[in-house]
Amino acid sequence: MIGLRKPLACQELVEIVTAYLDGAMSRRDRKRFEAHISGCDNCTTYVEQMRQTIAATGSVAEETIDPAARDELLEVFRNWKTAR
Repeated sequence: MIGLRKPLACQELVEIVTAYLDGAMSRRDRKRFEAHISGCDNCTTYVEQMRQTIAATGSVAEETIDPAARDELLEVFRNWKTAR
């Protein structure tokens, strides 16, 4: 995933927070992530907000999403890096 041993930057954390919360990181990347949040109050708050959002919204079954809304969300996710 990340593969480098340098400290994790805040922007990188934002990009990989779902992998962290899903438990989908290598042990090395998880350690880098946790080292960053242990010293960054803003990112610690962000991770907690993500946890609360996930808990509040629960899981959404794909078949319950309006097809137009689904297509729009997928388009946004596909293009989010180029839109910055």
